[in-house]
Amino acid sequence: MTTYLASAPARADFLNTHQDYKGLSVVPVGLNLRTTLTAQALPERILKIQSLDLARSGERSADTFKVGTNEILEKGFFGNYFRAVINVIAERGLADMVQGLEVTVRSRIPIGSGLASSASLTVAFAALLNHAFQLGFGKRELAEISYISESQRVGTRCGRLDQYGVCFGGIISLECKPPYKVEQLPFTNLTFAIADSGIRHSTQDVHTKRQDELNRGLKALMESNAPPELKAKLGYRFDEPRWNLLRENEITNYLSIMDDEERRRILFTIRMNTLNDVALKVLRFQPTSVEDLTSVLNPVKLSQIRNASEVEKDWIMLGEIMNKQQTLLRELYDVSLPKIEEICSAALAAGAYGAKISGAGMGGSVIALVKNEEVGRRVVEACKSVGAKDGWVSAVGEGANACSSAEP
Repeated sequence: MTTYLASAPARADFLNTHQDYKGLSVVPVGLNLRTTLTAQALPERILKIQSLDLARSGERSADTFKVGTNEILEKGFFGNYFRAVINVIAERGLADMVQGLEVTVRSRIPIGSGLASSASLTVAFAALLNHAFQLGFGKRELAEISYISESQRVGTRCGRLDQYGVCFGGIISLECKPPYKVEQLPFTNLTFAIADSGIRHSTQDVHTKRQDELNRGLKALMESNAPPELKAKLGYRFDEPRWNLLRENEITNYLSIMDDEERRRILFTIRMNTLNDVALKVLRFQPTSVEDLTSVLNPVKLSQIRNASEVEKDWIMLGEIMNKQQTLLRELYDVSLPKIEEICSAALAAGAYGAKISGAGMGGSVIALVKNEEVGRRVVEACKSVGAKDGWVSAVGEGANACSSAEP
């Protein structure tokens, strides 16, 4: 009997958080925490799904449905992710290629932790079907199928950050406007400490509110007396502006026409992206300018970097960019919490170069850049000492994969 295996990593939101749904470039990193699926053929054309983790916690842990188009059930039901993938494959006219399977799910990724547990589940299932039935999808198509499944069929309001980050793994720069260019970044000599705050949140609620606030701010700008060349870069919806071409000095004279929330959301978007541009130079092994250094590093860090090794200089730069992005997430986007700030501070005090929210915020996890595994373990313990529920140390993990094994 043939056994099919597939797995997909957790995704940490490394850089440019809350920018994917605006069409900007984001930088996710794959982790060594993974969701693993094991499957065997069934004689009937049905899918039987069993989650061992949900069963252990006493939650609804099984689902059975046909190969074809299926109803999406109540909100929050884990079986919806599997149903949605099958539905999207059926819409593409490939349902006849899919046969029955009994699938067992195991995952080390905590649900609701800001580490893309649902995307890992969805991508792993798409990769499993792709391998088992030779559907012929490449990584980009698997990521798109998973994105459509989760965002349009399950109904989660999200960008493509999670599905592409999980599918490709490593460290990528993902341009979140068509054609969704993926750049596999060469600088992967990074180690991360991940701390799960234990605070669970609704990504959809956070995204919806911030998108509405951006829309109000953009409407104010579009209906102002701003020059046509500025308005040409803007729009009425959060995903319409050419954010990557906007500079803060272009909108300075128009900030007063917006309310405080609208103004801070617009400034957040521009400032986060400016920091991300500097980080991408580091991750591409491109030289950074004096202007880059002074925009990111304070005098103390500039002094440290003069005495650091070449590799550690880059770690210091990336860490400081993470810290500045966390400040923006707290002060301009209002998605941090006192407990999250305490965990970030504990990580930095224990030796992390930088620490920030991974995911939508209001809970979830903190990602910290560390020198090595030893420092990472120390950082995890420090985070747990101030209330983090759990923690892990991870190198950069590989993307989704699938294989099969024949049992005698």
